[in-house]
Amino acid sequence: LFWLSLNVWLFCRTFLLYYQGLQYYYLHQMLGLGLCVSRASASVLNLNCCLVLLPVCRVLLAFLRGSQKVASRKTRRLLDKSKTFHVTCGVTICIFSVLHVAAHLVNALNFSENYNEDFLSLNAANYRGEDPRKLLFATVPGLTGVIMVLVLFLMCTASTYAIRVSNYDIFWYTHNLFFVFYMLLMLHVSGGVLKYQTNLEEHPPGCFNPNKTLRENVTVPKAFEELFPDYTTEPFPEDLSVPEPFVQNNFMRICSEEPKFQSHFPETWFWISGPLCLYCVERLYRYIRSNKPVTITSVVSHPSNVLEVRMIKDDFKARPGQYVILHCPRVSALESHPFTLTMCPTDTKATFGVHLKVVGDWTERFRDLLLLHSNQDTEVLPIFQQRRYPKLYVDGPFGSPFEESLNYEVSLCVAGGIGVTPFASVLNTLLDGWKCYKLRRLYFIWVCRDIESFRWFADLLCTLHSKLWQENRPDYINIQLYLSQTDGIQKIIGEKYQALNSRLLIGRPRWKLLFDEIAKCNRRKTIGVFCCGPNKISKILHKLSNSSNSYGTRFEYNKESFS
Repeated sequence: LFWLSLNVWLFCRTFLLYYQGLQYYYLHQMLGLGLCVSRASASVLNLNCCLVLLPVCRVLLAFLRGSQKVASRKTRRLLDKSKTFHVTCGVTICIFSVLHVAAHLVNALNFSENYNEDFLSLNAANYRGEDPRKLLFATVPGLTGVIMVLVLFLMCTASTYAIRVSNYDIFWYTHNLFFVFYMLLMLHVSGGVLKYQTNLEEHPPGCFNPNKTLRENVTVPKAFEELFPDYTTEPFPEDLSVPEPFVQNNFMRICSEEPKFQSHFPETWFWISGPLCLYCVERLYRYIRSNKPVTITSVVSHPSNVLEVRMIKDDFKARPGQYVILHCPRVSALESHPFTLTMCPTDTKATFGVHLKVVGDWTERFRDLLLLHSNQDTEVLPIFQQRRYPKLYVDGPFGSPFEESLNYEVSLCVAGGIGVTPFASVLNTLLDGWKCYKLRRLYFIWVCRDIESFRWFADLLCTLHSKLWQENRPDYINIQLYLSQTDGIQKIIGEKYQALNSRLLIGRPRWKLLFDEIAKCNRRKTIGVFCCGPNKISKILHKLSNSSNSYGTRFEYNKESFS
């Protein structure tokens, strides 16, 4: 709402600038309100085209998210809205592009119909009545504008939720047309179609030039009839307004020369050159950083179409909750996908890993390539005995909201299905040692549809539970597993999972009661709420986090969102 209000304010301010600006007097007489709307919408487009790239600068966000860079947790939480801000800027660009296009369609028509022979340099048309379509398709600004509209339409439609879910490839390839869009934008603003007057002192708008020789189509105000009777031809038209600053006590200034017009320097270059260069430099840095393939140490096939990949990479460091982008050329030459780290490298081990759900073409092809070269053995082999896995490149790591889960005294982590992955790295980190972190109590809620899904991290949960019992801190983590659908089997198979079987519940969590219980046990504390799962659960948790309670407990909501 704030961003919408800011854009509307900028639109109105620029509209009034062009409506009242004396340097645009003659152009306004020719184009009318089309000039004001086109320039006002262009100012909003400049701002949003500048800022839309910043939320996708992943390295920059990861740098700012680091606790040593931004000390305030509240400020760091604003970075979690990067995707929302990116989408908001994109929607704003689409809306004001429609206004901009509509205004320029009117301008093209007015340039043709209101062709003025007195101000030849001001005209975009070559003669009166010229076909407006020539201005759209036979000029650089017009043609680049048409192509940009087509590119923006493809990017907008392919970004809808339905297309992203049904065919992610379409979204991926069309979204990368943004580079074409920006190159066209650079050319679009270099045409210099709209011009302003440069000699206001020598030729105030609406002034009278007695030295002008061609007077056939020029009329003189009545104020000059007595002073210059020879130049008087007919009454001054009432519908032609004269700027107030130049009319005082029936006196009008006399101009000494003809008006001179000049095209604006393309301000769009100032707006987008910085962010565009920053984005290009970052992409180059990421390419250099990720150009060496990782060493895959093991591939594990888990129940319910989940694949675990463990890797080693030189000088790779990551924090719990971060994610990486995987690129396998044999799967796709251009396509890559983000996956949350489920295991981070530590001082004692260099291995890191991800769990991925096989749900699309890319993951299916990736799984087939990996399992073709693996016997699904979970053993981690020495590097010189490695199987010949396909080349895999890792870009990252990048920051996510779940880095903050260890910075609260109390955290509530809610996972839905494969959404457990960001919490797995947190649990692995606690297994290595929890005393060095601020976190003193962790509520872990995991909701799955089938019983087999719990086996993805059952060993990890049981190991962590046993360690905390041995250290006399059984209350450090509160584990609750919910099976939303059941076929009668209500236990996780295996004797070693008895600690989890006692925490397995049938049905869905009663979120309101759960929040009330947590608030009661942690009076007057700030609790971090972290969710990675279906939007339905996310909306419920977000609403409950913003609700007040009688215990003085404050809930701060966070949600996983890939930038």
